[in-house]
Amino acid sequence: MNRMVSQSTASLEASLHANAPRWTKPATPLASILIHGGVSALWVLLLARAFLGHGIGAWSVGIIYIAYDTALLSFTFWQTLKLGRKPPAFVPATARPSLTVIVAAYNEDAVLAATITALGQQSEPPEQIIIADDGSTDGTAALLTSLYGLSEPAMGSISAASAMVPGLRWLRAAHGGKARTLNQALLHVETDMFVTVDADTELDTNAIKAMRDAFQATPGLVAATGVLAPFCENSLSGQFFEWFQTYEYIRNFLGRYAWAQMDSLLLISGAFAAFRRDAVVSVGGFDPDCLVEDYELIHRLRRYGYDHGLNWHSTVVVGTARARTSAPSSILGFLRQRRRWFGGFLQTQLWYRDMVGTARYQRLGLAMLPVKAIDTFQPIYGLCAFGFLLWYLFTGQIALLLPIGGFIFGKIIIDLGFHLWSIHLYRNWVGGYTKANLGLAILASIAEPFSFQLLRHLGASWGWVYFLTGQRSWGVQKRVTVKPA
Repeated sequence: MNRMVSQSTASLEASLHANAPRWTKPATPLASILIHGGVSALWVLLLARAFLGHGIGAWSVGIIYIAYDTALLSFTFWQTLKLGRKPPAFVPATARPSLTVIVAAYNEDAVLAATITALGQQSEPPEQIIIADDGSTDGTAALLTSLYGLSEPAMGSISAASAMVPGLRWLRAAHGGKARTLNQALLHVETDMFVTVDADTELDTNAIKAMRDAFQATPGLVAATGVLAPFCENSLSGQFFEWFQTYEYIRNFLGRYAWAQMDSLLLISGAFAAFRRDAVVSVGGFDPDCLVEDYELIHRLRRYGYDHGLNWHSTVVVGTARARTSAPSSILGFLRQRRRWFGGFLQTQLWYRDMVGTARYQRLGLAMLPVKAIDTFQPIYGLCAFGFLLWYLFTGQIALLLPIGGFIFGKIIIDLGFHLWSIHLYRNWVGGYTKANLGLAILASIAEPFSFQLLRHLGASWGWVYFLTGQRSWGVQKRVTVKPA
């Protein structure tokens, strides 16, 4: 068995090297250079205008930032209108796919039992659940042996199934990071599809069934994301972050749905995502050198599908596949998370820059990826806009602050309308459940630009530093178990 796994690991790595552009090194097209260069040059020009210009035009960086964000909201609004109607009935197109769940875990004994319990209570259980233990040094081993009757396997091996939870198995891997451990688990997957679930994520009862439905209904589907809701620890700081992240997650998942309508969805949440096994194996599994292995994998899958003329172009958000996941509850924890997310985003944008503006990749190359190129500078634009506001305030430039205040007030009104619309659509889409309410949404739309949004931009800007200096550490996040709905 170990020899077979070793050979399979080598084969997976060979496929990764053959299909990842950071090894194949394709030429960067002129369109990509112009798009990325244009975003950078515009920022420099707007900064110069702030120091050399006069009147409201001196705050052009803020006006551009507001205009761009409003354009994205308008796009999402238009593409999500259909969610206000009754969803179409599920229509099987293929045989029911078999499914394995992989739970990546590194020192997660505080939350792992709750996650396994949720998997064991699924209305349509998976054929197999693999706890991919990434060299844990906490009480994970004791938990798996005492609560689930699993026998501790040798390092690099997988246990027999538990007698207590059907299909539950324990893979012990030397600590090498989430992506490497997922790849080792992938070698033991023999089902049509697999689902990745973070150890601090609990699925709703029908989540696995909903994922099976999606893949059965769409033969060309290679990846799908469930809809996540955040939960934080029961502290003042935790409640602050849960409040804002609840609305952030709603908007983000609606945005993902919008891009999926254009067959251009790239962001799949690895905390709860489903993949067609053969497709992932064909492109080489997860990339251990990427900070956001799930995001990079989707780029590779989409690229491979287009380049080989395959019907792999579909990636979707499954609204009825719901889960709750632990989210940062402190400023430092939040900034670290966003640092890693944005640093990994920049990595992927660099590696796949040859797809930006390339017609061969259709709307993905001509629409989604150019937008992502703009997003590389969005947090810097946002922080600069806020910095100039403070400068105008401290220097007493009231004549500038009054018209700027008009722009900000208008943006708050737009955000408020979108917040309320999003809650309405989200409830219809996911079947009613959400902790969001209209009163708190109004308050969030007013407070967010001067609090949570700044923290997001700070974390993303830290991600730029992380990316440019080549740092790799994720940092340790505090885990909390799900509170009753």
